[in-house]
Amino acid sequence: MAHLSLSFPPARTLPLCFLIILLVFSGDARVRRSPSGETYGKYYNYVELTDLLQSLCQRYPLITNLSSIGQSVQGRELWVMRITRNPNTDSPGLPKFKYVGNMHGDETVSRQVLVYLIQHLLSNYGEEQRVTELVNTTDIYIMPSMNPDGFEKSKEGDCKGDHHGRHNAKDHDLNRSFPDQYDKTKVKTEEVPEVMAMMRWIQEKKFVLSANLHGGTVVASYPFDDSATHDSRGLYSPSADDALFRYLALVYSSNHPVMKTGHPNCPDEFQEIFKDGITNGAEWYDVPGGMQDYNYLFGNCLEITVELSCCKHPKADELPNEWSMNRESLLAYMEKVHMGVRGLVKEAVGGSTITTASIVVEGIHHSITTGMYGDYYRLLLPGTYNITATAPGYISMTVPSVQVSEGKATELNFTLAPVVEPAALTTASPPMTSDAHITTGFTKSTENKSDSPVEETKNTPPVLPTHQPVQPQDFRHHNFADMEMFLRKYSSEFPSITHLYSVGHSVEDRELYVMVISDNPEVHEHGEPEFKYVANMHGNEVVGRELMLNLIEYLCQNYGTDPEVTYLVNNTRIHIMPSMNPDGYEVATEGDEMGYYGRNNSNKYDLNRNFPDQFVAITELRQPETIAVMNWLKMNPFVLSANLHGGSLVVNYPFDNNKDMVTQYSPCPDDDMFQRLSKAYSQENPLMHSGHPCQDQYKDEYFADGITNGANWYNVPGGMQDWNYLNTNCFEVTIELSCVKYPWAKDLPGYWEQNRRALLKFINQVHTGVKGNVSDISDGTGIPNATISIQGIDHNITTAQTGDYWRLLAPGLHTITASAHGQGPFTWKSNKMYKEMKISAMVSKDRVEVVNFKLKRLHSDNNRLTAEKEFQSLIKELSLGQGLDRLVKNTFSENTFRYKHYKDMSAFMRALSLNFPKITSLRSLGQSVEIRTIWALEISNRPHEAEPSEPKVRFVAGIHGNAPVGTELLLEFAALLCINYGKNSIITRLINDTRIVIVPSINPDGREQAVEKCTSTQGLTNANGKDLDSDFFGNASQRIVEAQPETRAMMDLIQEKGYTLSVALDGGSLGATYPYDKPVQTVENEGTLKHLANVYASNHPQMHQGNTRCPDNGQSSTIPDGVMRAAEKQSHMGSMKDFSMDFGHCPEITVYTGCCLFPPPDQLATLWAENKKALLSMLVEVHKGVRGVVRDKSGKPVVGAIIVLNGGVRVFTGEGGYFHALLEPGSHSIEAVAEGYQQQRQEVVVSSYEAANCIVIEFDMDNSIFGLPREFVVASAAASMTALVVTACIIWCVCAAKSNRQKDGFHRLRQHRNDYEDEIRLTSMGSKKSLLSHEFQDESESDEETLYANKI
Repeated sequence: MAHLSLSFPPARTLPLCFLIILLVFSGDARVRRSPSGETYGKYYNYVELTDLLQSLCQRYPLITNLSSIGQSVQGRELWVMRITRNPNTDSPGLPKFKYVGNMHGDETVSRQVLVYLIQHLLSNYGEEQRVTELVNTTDIYIMPSMNPDGFEKSKEGDCKGDHHGRHNAKDHDLNRSFPDQYDKTKVKTEEVPEVMAMMRWIQEKKFVLSANLHGGTVVASYPFDDSATHDSRGLYSPSADDALFRYLALVYSSNHPVMKTGHPNCPDEFQEIFKDGITNGAEWYDVPGGMQDYNYLFGNCLEITVELSCCKHPKADELPNEWSMNRESLLAYMEKVHMGVRGLVKEAVGGSTITTASIVVEGIHHSITTGMYGDYYRLLLPGTYNITATAPGYISMTVPSVQVSEGKATELNFTLAPVVEPAALTTASPPMTSDAHITTGFTKSTENKSDSPVEETKNTPPVLPTHQPVQPQDFRHHNFADMEMFLRKYSSEFPSITHLYSVGHSVEDRELYVMVISDNPEVHEHGEPEFKYVANMHGNEVVGRELMLNLIEYLCQNYGTDPEVTYLVNNTRIHIMPSMNPDGYEVATEGDEMGYYGRNNSNKYDLNRNFPDQFVAITELRQPETIAVMNWLKMNPFVLSANLHGGSLVVNYPFDNNKDMVTQYSPCPDDDMFQRLSKAYSQENPLMHSGHPCQDQYKDEYFADGITNGANWYNVPGGMQDWNYLNTNCFEVTIELSCVKYPWAKDLPGYWEQNRRALLKFINQVHTGVKGNVSDISDGTGIPNATISIQGIDHNITTAQTGDYWRLLAPGLHTITASAHGQGPFTWKSNKMYKEMKISAMVSKDRVEVVNFKLKRLHSDNNRLTAEKEFQSLIKELSLGQGLDRLVKNTFSENTFRYKHYKDMSAFMRALSLNFPKITSLRSLGQSVEIRTIWALEISNRPHEAEPSEPKVRFVAGIHGNAPVGTELLLEFAALLCINYGKNSIITRLINDTRIVIVPSINPDGREQAVEKCTSTQGLTNANGKDLDSDFFGNASQRIVEAQPETRAMMDLIQEKGYTLSVALDGGSLGATYPYDKPVQTVENEGTLKHLANVYASNHPQMHQGNTRCPDNGQSSTIPDGVMRAAEKQSHMGSMKDFSMDFGHCPEITVYTGCCLFPPPDQLATLWAENKKALLSMLVEVHKGVRGVVRDKSGKPVVGAIIVLNGGVRVFTGEGGYFHALLEPGSHSIEAVAEGYQQQRQEVVVSSYEAANCIVIEFDMDNSIFGLPREFVVASAAASMTALVVTACIIWCVCAAKSNRQKDGFHRLRQHRNDYEDEIRLTSMGSKKSLLSHEFQDESESDEETLYANKI
């Protein structure tokens, strides 16, 4: 909303002003006046307040400006009176101060006191030296009422707020509606226009100091107002400026005669005591979403909250006394805006000011930024400080030992040298040599001086010596020996900033060298990001290889003399791998423009199709180069990377493929950030950025801004950039550097000049987003492998070994969560070792935001051990004797059973969600053919949080609409769990330690068609006439047509991570069946599957007897123990049970609850009584078997590891490395397998009555190749080399004639990809269509069928 501004020219309006003042001030005979012109004795309603403020603005036009920052819900203006010299313009040198009153509409003293303050300042300006100096040197903003709607509702004399004027007109507490660092704001923005207006105002003005005035007691409160744990009271929550805030609060309280005593003596809180009249907000009581914390965290401004009176809306005759008690405090507090340090930040070349530069004080983890004129004001207590100014594109400057004294601020100006040189000149300014001007105090302003109270220096900007960076001189192609010698040379010549190491060997035993360049190159420095460039992955794409050698030379030669290089080396650990495929390079030939000779490694594998893939199973043997790089990435906390290729000119970002393997955009969760990273490179390369890079080779090719999504170009399964993103903390893009793959050496200088700026600019991107440290609040130690998650972005990273992290993020406001499970023998436990913490941070586009987390331990090791033993005892008690019977007896369940149609069922589900919001989460899985919602209800103590260590059980029903009995049983089961939570300790504990998902009706359309008949088939199918239990494709099913919408919804649910068990309810028989429904000879893990079905049947009073009692259904009269394999009952394909087994890796049993498909309603109560115990037994059984966590030696969880049970059934580790598998009682072997790690094996014993065995599996790195010792593979490779060379020659001869007539098929790969969706193998001579047999195409193959894979 545009600001409504009222300012009046003095000449024409003064006579009218006097008339208005006379009218206003003579309207009430009871109103008293002070000698200064201030009025007391009555409250001003909105109309009166508006008239008064307008009249004052007219009366004092030279020092006032009245404006509105927005409107309330009911359309009242939010008036702000600005008081300063030259109030209609902004100028540097005046710190901005604000007072805000009446935020709670029924707390009215502040509203009137601020009116009196306005009058006091105006009437005494020019008369009283103190007031005159304050107005001349301060930009003062006073808002008497932030909640005018609430004020109009409040009643005079209401001390407790009984008339409900506290909230705004939409009934929201404005002081609970701001963004909070720990919790997401739940208020709709359109319902709090007052808050939105205030936030815009705070962000625009960059206030320095502020106070928010309230009522209800007498105390000054300071940040933080809440804490990560949200303890209701008693928990001190300090900010980074805690000592300063205490001082500021004391300034106010010490000048207030009642507040300073610490004894407000309020009638309702007579015993309440505040030492010295101040309190930390959260220690008093927890206030999430408060305004004072928002000012500090997001607005550059330090704000306290001051409670002025015990009575919220006292009688008007008490107002003079309130003004008298607060006047000195109000003035003294305003004067503190001039303490600390102030100054300007300018650039060295040209002398212009720098906006949004950061001012950082060493030891205080809270920075401020400069304003629109480059001015800043940093409040500080007296002392000695090291202060740094930093800005994007400039060399940071630190001034040590800045003395701050009491009284006026120390003036400290910064002059920063640019990083990027002007067109014809590079200015050198080594770190710490920028011009700094320090002065103590500042010149007072008078009427005869310039607008700014700060006297600016008249000196011209210093003339800096010119500096031309040293450029690489020797451009040539380096073979392996030459490259090795180059690296050794620079490692020996620059030992203080370089470290040369190898991550492994190629097939032909060449070292995979990496050069580290950093000021401390051999170790990871806490807080310093790790960056990498990898080149020459395809051996015949050589430009990247040579550019990396050029870059090494450039960084080494210019360190200490070039500001940008010095900054990068000092603040980044840069890893450069010039060649990932040295073997391929050795056989490639100079001048090769578009060929493939040397592309692959010596085993003829494309390394960029050799990494594990999220969508496609990569069946090829993992190559030694791939294994070495994967291990390298796991050992270093890389943040950002680029993989350098050739053959086009574009930056390519994830994802590189999709599950359908079609050419279409495949975004990753950080798509916005990847686009920014890609553009950072392409924009510095003009030819690339043009989008038409290789017109001679590919005339029709166009990449907007020189970037492309990988899969939108074409699909690359098994690529390295996707593996980086999915398996490490590292964001990687792939950069195509040249249209020619192996250009002539004479062209290399041009490639360096074309890419030099882009290479440096891309490294700089590692210094964006957020960074920080996650530590234990009790001892300050860093927490390794803590999880950093971003709200709205489904991609987490983890902290390094010392607890530091870097998270690249696109600009904007982000909510960041840190969570940690700690390490030790009980890390699999559902109770976290640390309580997670949320912080909101505003991320800029050019610098990194520091966000530190201090996590509080939830439980000591002893407490966790005790809790675990108690839970194990509970599972044992429920599994033996009468434990479950007692639970059934003691659970409250009272219901008049009736069948519910879709609308009633939906209302029932919503009612559970609304009445039990803390333990339920209702969501839609999708819609049926007739657009009915398929509901899923999750029941857990934390239903909106991921709890990967807890077992997850799924209950489903209604796949056949003509059998609605299962739906009714599950609805009642959900009600039983919710109603008894918190009342029954066993139910409460089971819900706390289990994630329960209930889907009562998969086929709501069929349910609506069904009729109440025992054996009717009406409604069995969905609205399209499809039996949904034959629509799920499994290992043996062939999908011919698209899945039904109900099927698709369930398939998506089944494939979600983490399900341990599934139970499906149906009707028409009595018994329990286990997989498979399809005919199979043997069933892996059949003993376990049968055991799970037996558990249900044995807890059913009739089922376990084996008598189906269903003579009319054609079923066998007896079923041993009431359990059978599903295929023996009715064999069919495409069942949900089989899909859950094959694709969800979750065992599912189907329970047939009774002979009737649609029994009469009066039988529902009996059916519920029969199944209640059995359903509860599933909540117990899901906690048995074996569970644990898989991690590497450093303690980092291994996600996606394969857990093989008894050599057959597989489950996979999920988030946090957790896994859980149900097993029948007895001994079992557990094998753990993961890429790049040595296989681990353990034996476990599973009990029928005890909770799951909990194990920790730790992996060692696997340095073998193809599962064989490295020495054996190297020897075999050498012995086979001669044969390989001969074979290559033969292949070359066979293909020579054909290759001459082949046109480049780079585009045809994209045009004809649907004809060749099978795996494409690139041989060393060219791209040939090949399946796993690696056979060549028939010679009759047309040009149109010849495919090339020229990308990366």
